[in-house]
Amino acid sequence: MTAVPPATPAPGPDATRTPTAVGGADVDRSARPWVRAPELGTVRWRKSSASNPSGDCVEVAGLDGGAVAVRNSRDPLGPALVYTRAEIAAFVRGVRLGEFDDLT
Repeated sequence: MTAVPPATPAPGPDATRTPTAVGGADVDRSARPWVRAPELGTVRWRKSSASNPSGDCVEVAGLDGGAVAVRNSRDPLGPALVYTRAEIAAFVRGVRLGEFDDLT
């Protein structure tokens, strides 16, 4: 299976106004909606207990200030997308409602 680079999420209405706290710094998501995972410092990455053993997993980490980082477990030094708590909550609601079932 060929690795597909992560899609860049469309900026929300506040993407150019509200920087996201990452580690000890602010990141302007309008300029770059991702950071290199090591730039986040020491964070606790977690993945689902339902993840498969081949490493095809998405990992998440809570950040100071309430933001959530998401990365590909196969590329721990690569990009991590940073989302607000509200963006993650909206996505999880959609998952629970089955809005993405056609992707599995």
